[in-house]
Amino acid sequence: MQNTIVIVAALIYAVAVIQAWRVLPGADALKAQRTLIFPGFFLVISFAGALLVRPFRGALSRHLWISFKTGFGQSVISVLVGVGVLILVAGFVFWQVHAAAHGGRYPGGAFSGYAAGIGLLAAQAILSRGMEGDPAVRADIEVD
Repeated sequence: MQNTIVIVAALIYAVAVIQAWRVLPGADALKAQRTLIFPGFFLVISFAGALLVRPFRGALSRHLWISFKTGFGQSVISVLVGVGVLILVAGFVFWQVHAAAHGGRYPGGAFSGYAAGIGLLAAQAILSRGMEGDPAVRADIEVD
């Protein structure tokens, strides 16, 4: 399920970037900087930080374990809630793009924040894969 959420988030991000390139003013270099380069940096930092910084990895692992134990992410409702949150955040990004296209602030921060979230989701997917591969953890997950 974690992989599906990462893929959905990445697809939504790709659509937002395409929309931004269509409607935002400015040179291609500015658009690339604000929708791809800076956000890519934040994605890598959040992904690496979640996996390499022990306190962050521990906190994320605990969160995943609690999610497994409570069944969150395992039911249709929890998956729909997760996708719903992604869609709401994506709506904010699209709103920022629309506002910038009509004279508002450039939405670089919205893209960077969303990309950082994708980095965390990808780290979560890797950690959950590892948890599911541990026979003791797997047995505990399947019992509940």
